[in-house]
Order: sequence, then structure tokens, then C-alpha cells
Amino acid sequence: MTSIRNHLALPRRQFLKGSALATAGAAAGFAAPEAAHADTAESVVAEEHWAQKGDVKLYLYRKKTASGGPKPVLFLVHGSSFSGRGGFDLQVPGKPDYSFMDAFARWGFDVWTVDHENYGRSSMTGTNSNIRSGADDLKAAIPVVQSVTGQKKLMFYGQSSGAIRLGVFAMEQPDAVDRIVLDAFTYTGEGAPEIMKRREQVETYKSRNWRPRTRETFRAIFSRDDPSTFEPAMAEALADYELPLSDKAPSGTYLDMAIHMPMVDPTKLTCPVMITRAATDGNATEAELIEFFSKLPNKDKQFAMMKGIAHVAVLGINRHRIWHVMHEFFTMPQERSA
Repeated sequence: MTSIRNHLALPRRQFLKGSALATAGAAAGFAAPEAAHADTAESVVAEEHWAQKGDVKLYLYRKKTASGGPKPVLFLVHGSSFSGRGGFDLQVPGKPDYSFMDAFARWGFDVWTVDHENYGRSSMTGTNSNIRSGADDLKAAIPVVQSVTGQKKLMFYGQSSGAIRLGVFAMEQPDAVDRIVLDAFTYTGEGAPEIMKRREQVETYKSRNWRPRTRETFRAIFSRDDPSTFEPAMAEALADYELPLSDKAPSGTYLDMAIHMPMVDPTKLTCPVMITRAATDGNATEAELIEFFSKLPNKDKQFAMMKGIAHVAVLGINRHRIWHVMHEFFTMPQERSA
């Protein structure tokens, strides 16, 4: 099913109460779970795991509901400026529904993420943690997930440079991939305002393997494209989580996005793909993403553009809109032969 659309989300309460997993994980043989509500009191449990990439220890974080049997696995891949647990399980005081992981766990998924090398709780090695390194992190992490869950094919979501890491992984490890969402993705970066700025800083990125992070850094992430799409309290909560772990972020993904694009060949992505695009996002142009989409060989693909969100859509005021289109894509009924 090929679809290009400008997606209108359901009202939040209608969406949360009406969402049902139709045939999530059909390739893994899962029966359709009953409807799961993000505003129920169903308990979500967290686990910590570790993967080894040579001498590098990679922190894996998992959330799922305690009830029920095996669930379809959703693996989340973070971007350049903050960790997996920090961004995908964010706890904002007084605002209880920011956790991507909690929402999808309550909708019946077994949700995992990894802190890439030099992020969060993973090893701090001093390397620049470029896209190649991030794809290798996934190659080390996914066998742990497969071993713990007993599942061989997973669903994936990648955000910003995490979408590029995911694209490289999916090209090289197609047997581990069911379907993927590429969010805030950069294909060539040509003409994109943020990527053009990074090209001006190439020598700085080459001269050191890290970028400084301050509280203002986190505020700037969300004021860059459209500050009206974010709540200030969210950026403060993210800084509160991340800064005690590290006051630096690796520079490798910025360098790659400035001078090494494209790194993902759409013709080599054989799985179903959804591209999600914010109305305002300086990391790519619409033209390059539509070109990428047109070259994807699997006709089970979708392009969803949404108003009310910007570059880090899953932490925006309208995060429920992108959650909605992802949920729909990840629960696509299996194709029938008769």
C-alpha cells in the first residue's frame, strides 16, 4: 500500500480510547491484542540490559506492560543531541504523558531503546560516534533484544540522525527488520537550512569529537524551527536528565550530515517504510524526501506530513499526532492472498 498524505489526527482522547492493535507483529505470528489505553492505570515495567560492542558497553532500556504474553517489539533509535532513555522516556513534572515508551507499551508493544556510544549511560570513549558507529551499535544491541524477547524481526523508529543510523542498519541487516519509520530524516540535505549551517562548521567538527551541551543547548533544539510547537517545561526536563550524565555530545553525526550525505540508499531498503515529516524541519527539504520516497522499492510505504510539529515531533505539544500515524503504520493488517 503506497500512500502520500497530509495526516489529520483524531482528537487525543478519542485516539487514546479508540486505538486498537489490529495485527501488530503479524510477521511474528501475534494475535491481535485488545485495545490498550494510554490513560489507564495499567502498570508499565522497566528493565535495563547491556550489550557489548568490542570494549564499549551499550545501555539498553525496555518498557512493557506486565500483563499478557509475547508482544510485538518496537525499537527506538535516538538522534544526535540526547540519549534514548532521555528522549523516549522523558518525565516532565506535572505533565504525565510525555513518555513515548509508556504510550506504546500501553498500546501493546514491547518497547526498547539504546544509548549510543558516548550518550547517556553507555561507555564514554571520546570517539565522535558517527553514523557508522551508530549502525554498529544497533548490530550489537539487536541480538540482545532478539535473545530476550525470542523475536527475530523487529519494528523500528529512528529520529533525525537516528533515522539515518536506522537506514544504514536496515540496508545491512534486512532479516532483522519488519517495518521502519524514518522521522526527521535527512537524505541529501541539499538546500536544508540546518544542514547548510553545519557545512559552515565542518572544520570545527573535524577538529574535535564533541560538541558542548548546556541548558541553553536544549532550549535551542526546540526553538530552532517553530518554538510554538513545544512546551518550555519539556526542554528543561530533558536538560535536567541529560546534563548530569554528560555536558558533551559527539560531533560525528553532525559531520556526516554536513558532508557525507547520502548515506542511505532507498533502493536497498526492502522492508515497508514510513517517512514522517514535520511542517517545519530544517534538516531536510520536502523535495529530497519525496525523491527518497519515490525510490523505495517496497510498495507498502507511506509519507505522512503533519502540521503542528517541528523537528523533534515526539516531544512536541502535538506528539500525539505522530504517535497516531506510527501506531497505524505499525499495526497495518497483513496482506491477504484471497
